[in-house]
Amino acid sequence: MPELVRGSYYPSVADTSAELNTGLLLFIPYRALENRVLRAVAEAGFDDVTLAQARVLQRVGPAGTRLTELAAAAQVTKQTAGFLVDQLEAAGYVRRRPDPTDGRARLVEVAERGLAAAAVGAAVVAEVEAEWTAHLGAERMAALRSALVALREITDPFR
Repeated sequence: MPELVRGSYYPSVADTSAELNTGLLLFIPYRALENRVLRAVAEAGFDDVTLAQARVLQRVGPAGTRLTELAAAAQVTKQTAGFLVDQLEAAGYVRRRPDPTDGRARLVEVAERGLAAAAVGAAVVAEVEAEWTAHLGAERMAALRSALVALREITDPFR
């Protein structure tokens, strides 16, 4: 394994939080949340969902989403998104239907099995956020959420 540069994206175990860049400090709790959600979803019987599939599935909008939009939002190629959607469809998590605004296009929408898995994930997210609030305190948690919402204005092209 190559030596990792101190202060880079990959910190050493000796690095303190003060030495980590902000992006990594945002990623670490997200990764912990994502891992807990995936573990709970698997334990609830949805053990055939991979991390890559979950990242595409969570980007499907309530009215359905075109494959090209899913690919862009998940930052994968259209072919990769299509492959993952094919797998999700075969497992019953999503379905495809014609786009009512364009007869040539199709929308991917969450199927009943996907909604059931998402409900498990949402419960875990609520649990984790409650733990974070207990750890940080309500005021700091509210400030964190407020700051992240403000950052979304300049960082999220899909908002």
